[in-house]
Amino acid sequence: MATSLPLVFDEPRRAKKPPRHLADLSGEERRTAVEALGEPAFRAKQLSNHYFSRLVSDPAEMTDLPAATRDKLVADLMPPLLTRVRDLECDNGETRKTLWKLLDGSLVESVLMRYPGRVTMCVSSQAGCGMACPFCATGQGGLTRNMTTAEIVEQVVDGARALARGEVAGGPGRVSNIVFMGMGEPMANYKAVMGAVRRFTDPSPEGLGISARGVTVSTVGLVPRINQLATEGIPVTLALSLHAPDDELRDELVPINNRWKVDEVLDAAWGYAQQTKRRVSIEYAMIRDINDHAWRADLLAEKLNARGDWGWVHVNLIPLNPTPGSKWTASDPADEREFVRRLEAAGIPVTVRDTRGQEIDGACGQLAAASKS
Repeated sequence: MATSLPLVFDEPRRAKKPPRHLADLSGEERRTAVEALGEPAFRAKQLSNHYFSRLVSDPAEMTDLPAATRDKLVADLMPPLLTRVRDLECDNGETRKTLWKLLDGSLVESVLMRYPGRVTMCVSSQAGCGMACPFCATGQGGLTRNMTTAEIVEQVVDGARALARGEVAGGPGRVSNIVFMGMGEPMANYKAVMGAVRRFTDPSPEGLGISARGVTVSTVGLVPRINQLATEGIPVTLALSLHAPDDELRDELVPINNRWKVDEVLDAAWGYAQQTKRRVSIEYAMIRDINDHAWRADLLAEKLNARGDWGWVHVNLIPLNPTPGSKWTASDPADEREFVRRLEAAGIPVTVRDTRGQEIDGACGQLAAASKS
């Protein structure tokens, strides 16, 4: 069952990055960049307002900027980063998966999901993934490169534009939630991911003004980065992809476990909850006859309760989504129900995730960004 792919923490040295973009920069850095182009610093706020608030990128729509310098400012600070390859929709148009081509030809995917009262965007943070989890299509593709802050942000801005224009089923709306659960391991691209988190949560016009409580950063368990995230002062939700409560199995399902064991990663998650007072989500893909045994539910509950009983954690069970050629499949519904029953009996809050986007390979673990139709 073990994977033959190695763990990869650093992107290939040959990785080619795109030009800088307004969304890569802090407010002060934007002002400096604008002044370097020979314009007054206040133009940075005007540009930020167009990009993050008005959601426009066409210089012709930026009528408060001098006509003589609009094109130059936009070309330098809003270069195109993502090219849409195709959209696939399901759920009557309320779920949309977009395949993007980056400037170096790398392919990534994002998913927009509309629910009653909210819109969630699932974004990618890397082209590919180096964590090598054998049941995940993305992980089996390997790592191509890290994405930049602006490439991450552009996925959400595109969704925000489509919603504002009423192009998504359900009429005009706005992005309310962002989950870093697309392609890549966010904690392995920490600096760019945190830059994107700040762009998402900074008030308009510096950023999109989304509540930090609406942003979820997932990880397979890079303990030093979880500890670092706890010090950032931005109370995002931490989602830990655990998938097994015992080291013997998790070593195989989540290879990072060979570096940081179950107890170490749970201690880090517990520390994050203590520091931020934010409830941690434990992600657990239910795989038939692999990790769905009743005794593993009991062990998971025991380990979580041992660290605290003030509601610091929530378990999110994910019916395994099929990937081409995989020998694994979702748990039997009866086994899933028993797993839920045992966690609830131990006082652990648990839900079974809605597998949105499965029919367009847009659900958890299915994003592989294949260029074929």
